[in-house]
Order: sequence, then C-alpha cells, then structure tokens
Amino acid sequence: MTTYDEDEYVSVRYLVDDVQAATDFYTTHLGFTLRFSAAPAFADVVRGRLRLLLSGPASSGARATPKAAAVVGGNRIHLTFDDLDAEIARLRSAGLSFLGEVVSGPGGRQILLADPAGNLIELFQPAGRDQARR
Repeated sequence: MTTYDEDEYVSVRYLVDDVQAATDFYTTHLGFTLRFSAAPAFADVVRGRLRLLLSGPASSGARATPKAAAVVGGNRIHLTFDDLDAEIARLRSAGLSFLGEVVSGPGGRQILLADPAGNLIELFQPAGRDQARR
C-alpha cells in the first residue's frame, strides 16, 4: 500500500456487503480512484481529499462494529457538483436510481443516492452555481 501523509485525506469508513460491487460503484459512477484493494475484505478509494474505506464483513473494521451500531442512519458522504442536473442525468443513464427527488434550500440543491450496500451519498450543487436550473 502507498504511504501517504495522514493530513492529506479525510477518511470515512463505509461498511459494505460486497467490497467489489462497492468499489465498482464508486470508481465507475462517482469518480473515485482505487488506491488499494484486499477484496473481498477491504478496498480504499479516493476522490479529491476524501478517502473512502470500503469494509466488507470479513474486515477488521466491520468486525469491530457492535451490531447495535451497524444500522443505516442519515449519515452520508457529501459530493459537490457544478451541474447537479447533468450529473443526475448521467447517473440515471447508467441505470442508477435516486432516493426521492431534488430538494432545494438556501444553501443549494441536493439529491440522495445509495451505494450497493445502502450507504447514502448526497449529490449537492451549492447555491450560485448554474442558478438557471433552479
């Protein structure tokens, strides 16, 4: 595995049922790059400064999680896009579906997507970027 400066990335661990399916999802659809894979137990993907640790059932990260804490909540990673509508169209054309519709607020527009294990991803367009689409 490549050595890196701990301050270079912000790391988030997602527990997934299928490490390869999750890796394919993030690298194919959301612009992540694979840094390391020990599938089926674990994979490490990055997008910008976000390091996403995909931990399968056999990984130490998953085994260390008590069953009571392993429920899907409202937590999610937040990915920013300049043109949310174009991103939605691109992902829909790839066969992905969203959880609900676009929601608008004072900070911008957002829509939720789930990875193959049900972990949430918020696709977000900040207010002021391409306001003609609102």
